[in-house]
Amino acid sequence: MPTCLVTGGAGFLGSHLCDELLCRGHRVICVDNLETGSLANIEHIRTDQFVHVNNDIIEPYHVEEPVDFVYHLASPASPIDYLRLPLHTLKVGSYGTHHTLGLAKKHRARFLIASTSEVYGDPKIHPQPESYWGHVNPIGPRGVYDEAKRYAEALTMAYHRQQGVDTAIVRIFNTYGPRMRPHDGRAIPTFLRQALQHRPITVFGDGAQTRSFCYVDDLVRGIILLAESGYHDPVNIGNPNEFTLLELAQAVIEITGSGSEIVYEALPTDDPQVRQPDIGLARQILGWEPEIELREGLRRTIDQSGIEALVGAAR
Repeated sequence: MPTCLVTGGAGFLGSHLCDELLCRGHRVICVDNLETGSLANIEHIRTDQFVHVNNDIIEPYHVEEPVDFVYHLASPASPIDYLRLPLHTLKVGSYGTHHTLGLAKKHRARFLIASTSEVYGDPKIHPQPESYWGHVNPIGPRGVYDEAKRYAEALTMAYHRQQGVDTAIVRIFNTYGPRMRPHDGRAIPTFLRQALQHRPITVFGDGAQTRSFCYVDDLVRGIILLAESGYHDPVNIGNPNEFTLLELAQAVIEITGSGSEIVYEALPTDDPQVRQPDIGLARQILGWEPEIELREGLRRTIDQSGIEALVGAAR
């Protein structure tokens, strides 16, 4: 039975990854200090093959039992979180990645780091291939997240080249599904919350900026395929079907049957105008592509989350 260490395992993505690994017969060690994760995301897990360890990975930490795979997902990821925790976000990308790579080296484990499409910044190539180096503002408000992930990728490759650690890098594009926090500041949970409350849906700018939305089950499947592939260079995992944010808002209104109107607010600083993955490499080396289309994914998110969870506490 393989043993998997999942940092950030009580977060949105991490908890879904833990679920799938357990379903595949793996033992899972979830390391999460619950800064942005939640025990509610893992409270349904009732098996001796799962353990939660409350550690902050920016400090050195140890796991005594053998580990076969390390999935390093821990990081503040929503704008609300990394703008609230800028120094912590940088430390997770630097110290946290360093400590976790060291643990993988000690156990001779396969190490996978969850990077992000944000390493491409506001891209000048569309769609974005892994060979594109990006166009990032390092001193803007989003820079703490973007540069933390770019540094973490560089550190991962340094451990691979100099220390011989078996590493993988997944660049994750916009992902959604059950367990997203309704107030985390990202488009889909925000739009769903507003629509289900029959409040105005707030679209930034004119809504013409584009995103590509991947349902969480598809993403987790791609992450595991990459971890088990032996491939080392970055791989995009995301849905290449591109939507404007205005189209997303209209789809949410349609799916929920809401009477919400769409209102427009000022565009945030350094907000990318386009975001679409080139998944040719994922198709080639993993045989992976997403299967769940946007409207079906939105329906699953509502059905599996429940309206109360998507609406959240009033703020």
